[in-house]
Amino acid sequence: MTTKQGEVGDLELHCSRREFLPSLLFGTAALATGIRGLPRARQDKERKLGVALLGLGRYAAGELGPALRQTKRCYLAGVVTGHPEKGERWAAEYDLKKTNIYSYENLERIADNKEIDIVYVVTPPGLHPEFAIRAAKAGKHVISEKPMATSVADCERMIAACKAAGVQLGIGYRLHYDPYHLEMQRLGKETELGRFTKITGGFGYVMREREHRTDKKLAGGGPLMDLGIYIVHGACMATGSTPSYVRAKEEPKLNPELFNEVEETISFTLEFPHGENCEGLASFNRGANQFHLEGKKGWMDLKNAFAYRDITVATSRGPLNYPVTNQQAAQMDDFANCVLTGRPTSVPGELGRRDIAILMAIYEAARTGQRVKVERA
Repeated sequence: MTTKQGEVGDLELHCSRREFLPSLLFGTAALATGIRGLPRARQDKERKLGVALLGLGRYAAGELGPALRQTKRCYLAGVVTGHPEKGERWAAEYDLKKTNIYSYENLERIADNKEIDIVYVVTPPGLHPEFAIRAAKAGKHVISEKPMATSVADCERMIAACKAAGVQLGIGYRLHYDPYHLEMQRLGKETELGRFTKITGGFGYVMREREHRTDKKLAGGGPLMDLGIYIVHGACMATGSTPSYVRAKEEPKLNPELFNEVEETISFTLEFPHGENCEGLASFNRGANQFHLEGKKGWMDLKNAFAYRDITVATSRGPLNYPVTNQQAAQMDDFANCVLTGRPTSVPGELGRRDIAILMAIYEAARTGQRVKVERA
């Protein structure tokens, strides 16, 4: 991530990035019960855990693979792919053992591979449940990329499978490890700018050709599932709560042939229990990437808000400028630390389930034109 270097501007922070991130990533919270740890002899804090990436698409190739070259607690130990030629290329590029290259058909054999501790599922969302459950049954800890699944029921299946297998389940919420979003969360919690009561966000880009994100079975929906989830999750982080009700409207399609299965642009309102509101827009035919929060004592504005890098933040007290952080490396290191210590992850399956419940309520609101109550677990 290539953000501006330097200290925080005029905004005096009670918890600096240098203090906060290490405590988040390597804290020693109470041990979780029912989580399978490593044998005591292997619970060496210096040991790196092996990660297998399942699904070798753009995100795995462009972000997760490179991030695993920067991690301190884990490393790329294997891959699982439906394309043998991809497995061969990854083996050559990352110096992987040929025995650590798996196909979707022989995934169960990973149970016998002691070099692989974690399976990171990076397929389209509609396939997350199948592979997460199979990995858990093989005794591996699981990270599922967001969105967690395409239905609340599938989220619950994934959570139940991981609990039954005694393994941890984390969701790929990389912005939980971004210093700007962590500061947003802290400011919301400590109300230094007042409680954030008015939030607006937009995330979109122009999609020009068909892909899995236009396939409802694979993606679960269109830009709301892929992009709107960032606005929803960010609003929940900033308010420290879950919306009680939602309203939504799908906008007319400008390219109905491409978006014949999913929405093209959707706007929505999240109504939180203490009066906070978030107005959001997600689009596959409009450029946007911003998040703005207002409280009685000040405001916070994020440009390039949900990006992997180059996020810029202004506040009513001055700009924020944090050192470079690789969000994905920090995310995977923290999950590995959770596995090693037994500490529960801060981005568990239950968090993913909550967000899917909110997205399903938004779709229902758009379909019916009614104000819809958000389902609680």
